[in-house]
Amino acid sequence: MRELRSELTRLNRRGIWLGWLGLIAVFAVLINTVIYTIATNGSAPPGGGPGVAFPSVATLESSSGIVTGVSSAASMFGVITLSFWAIATASDYSTGLIRLLAAAQPHRWRLLLGKIGALLIWTALATTVAVVVNLAAALPSAEAAGISTELWMDDLVSEVARAWLTSFSASVVWGIIGLVLALLSRSSAIAISVGVGWVLLIETIIKTASSDAGKWLPGTTLTALAQGGTDDLSFSGAVLIGLIYAAVGLMIGLMTFIRRPITE
Repeated sequence: MRELRSELTRLNRRGIWLGWLGLIAVFAVLINTVIYTIATNGSAPPGGGPGVAFPSVATLESSSGIVTGVSSAASMFGVITLSFWAIATASDYSTGLIRLLAAAQPHRWRLLLGKIGALLIWTALATTVAVVVNLAAALPSAEAAGISTELWMDDLVSEVARAWLTSFSASVVWGIIGLVLALLSRSSAIAISVGVGWVLLIETIIKTASSDAGKWLPGTTLTALAQGGTDDLSFSGAVLIGLIYAAVGLMIGLMTFIRRPITE
């Protein structure tokens, strides 16, 4: 597909490699350092924004402990993914490239599908980086904190595969949200500000006002998806709500991109 190849070529830039994958790697190391320190310092885990979860020592010492850092950083990975999907989408408008693309390919839906396909590939790559860096950082972090790793090898392959799949799924929905915000605003700055502001401020306020309503919100839902379910929201429930967010987002994005004048 020409549109997919074109998008992959334009995304193959140093800024994307260093920015997207570099930030993912940094946060993967950071979250492993933090969760093991908090789990063993004897103090209560800090309250946080939507979906922030600090695992217990028992969780870290279980067979899934080696990949706990991936799910614990779900919100951070999600915001990074949202940002780069928004940047890749809005840059077509800020540079004026969208006019050339629309002239070369009048079927706009193909352009959008090509962009989504390319961003899905990059998201899969970013998720792989997150998992690999997490595996490299988890063992020294656990040893430094005195966490037992005896059970980590019991079901390693399936735990790593599960962590990759759930993290990738949650990141894709985050990315779709970023793409839709960028299509609506035609500005990466606005799209990122709205996305980050929602996660860090608005969703926290809503959860404080109503814990029941909070569990259906994007940040909490997608973190539950990345974690394989939580006490407040089951994995199947998180999958269903995530699919709804993705479907609605893609519908809005497609209709906006097809029907809205390019020169508006």
